[in-house]
Amino acid sequence: MTLPLPPAPDPGFVVDPRIGALGPALLALEDGTVFRGVAFGADGAAGGDLVVNTSQTGYQEVCTDPSYAGQVVVMTYPLIGNYGRIRADDQSERPWLRALVVATATAAVVEQAGQLAALLRAEGIPAIAGIDTRALARHLRTHGCLRGLVTAPRDVDPAAAVVRARGVARWEDQDFVEAVSPTVPFEVGEAWAEPDAPLVAIVDFGLKANIVHSLRRRGVRVRVLPHTAGPGEVLARDVAGVVLSPGPGDPARLAGPVALAGAMIADGRPLLGICLGHQLMGRAAGAETRRLRFGHHGANHPVRDMESGRVQVTAQNHEVTVDGATIPPGSGFVVSQVNLNDGSVEGLRHRSLPIESVQYHPEGAPGPLDALAVFDRFVAAARLHREGRR
Repeated sequence: MTLPLPPAPDPGFVVDPRIGALGPALLALEDGTVFRGVAFGADGAAGGDLVVNTSQTGYQEVCTDPSYAGQVVVMTYPLIGNYGRIRADDQSERPWLRALVVATATAAVVEQAGQLAALLRAEGIPAIAGIDTRALARHLRTHGCLRGLVTAPRDVDPAAAVVRARGVARWEDQDFVEAVSPTVPFEVGEAWAEPDAPLVAIVDFGLKANIVHSLRRRGVRVRVLPHTAGPGEVLARDVAGVVLSPGPGDPARLAGPVALAGAMIADGRPLLGICLGHQLMGRAAGAETRRLRFGHHGANHPVRDMESGRVQVTAQNHEVTVDGATIPPGSGFVVSQVNLNDGSVEGLRHRSLPIESVQYHPEGAPGPLDALAVFDRFVAAARLHREGRR
């Protein structure tokens, strides 16, 4: 059963005149549901799996987060654009989402360069306003993840749009990491200027800039490596610790990165996995991963630490979870944190090695900063490793 086709919204009411509406458009879902809206992004069409983000702020960071590659992001907060874009807050060099869906596109700044719509238009990302995003979120909660298509302006044939939505490639059948990962290594911080700073290697599967900033604030140098890096490059003698970054896609497709994670675990030096990196570590430890009926996306997910009992509010963006029941008893890993909403695994820790992984985003951007201690623990372990090697 699908929702009835709503009337077309008033363009002047759902798109701020300072942004400029491009014309009527549709959001069509593979189950036949169609929403009428108003285009305000790039002049084109795009489709992907719909994901619902409940954050009230941080839409700039969401749009530039590589983990959203291949997805159509639905923002449930009704006013998107009510503060301007700051380029330094971008999480990567460009937006990676396929399309953006909002209720109302506002513009807090007159200058177009500071508007979210300008970023989307410059990078060819369609966007649609006038959608009842909360009704859409409830629909997805009821029916599970669905593929959707945002049509180009003035392309308003509902039947044709549904057919095209059903033709969108499935998220789990695509490899997004290759698209978002860099091709050559680079470093942040100079050894000659920071002789006492440990060097941390980050394997970039879809790295967010704030992870690098979070590590740099704790006094370490950073070497960012492509997802194709081998154990010999990652585990160079001067590396005091390794981070497996977040990123888009299904870890079940990523045999090479899973093998790399296994090599990191066997090496035993400090290791931190975040989001996709956590899932890769779980699979390397022998656990299974499975896709959630609908993913976790937003800045208000409560997580409980199993040892301390402490509850933290976290930012999350993932479709897949590690199945805690499948962790081999002899792997050395235990479930360290759980999601209080659905009981899913939010963290793993090794019983004897300085190895930890978290499913959420401790760096925030957007989101709360309750979980920054994750970086404190990792950097402290990296310093100990470096001192012990001298």
